[in-house]
Amino acid sequence: MALVQDIHHVSLIVADTAEALRFYVGILGLQVRDDRPELSFPGAWLSVGDRQIHLLELPNPDPVDGRPLHGGRDRHLAMVVSSIDDLIGRLETAGLPFTRSRSGRRAVFCRDPDGNGLELIEAV
Repeated sequence: MALVQDIHHVSLIVADTAEALRFYVGILGLQVRDDRPELSFPGAWLSVGDRQIHLLELPNPDPVDGRPLHGGRDRHLAMVVSSIDDLIGRLETAGLPFTRSRSGRRAVFCRDPDGNGLELIEAV
């Protein structure tokens, strides 16, 4: 049996929790969890199926500018979506840029307001 068995959460640094939530909740439809403990900095925990994304409102040690346009050529978080067409509609309505997967899969890459790379793959 492998020692590491699963992923519990991914943490992403954000400059403004409220702005990040407009993207993750408003565009992607994720739910804010109510079990985040009191920490010394703002943030939010989000549910993604049985996993979590932790938004940490902290100074970003990484450059935001100069990232590749196509998120598949950068570090990124990949998530499964029920409909790539619905997602594309939401991104277009919000005026958010994205690129399609270069492999031909039903997937798109985009960035959150803080430049974090996301790959969104249609469930099969």
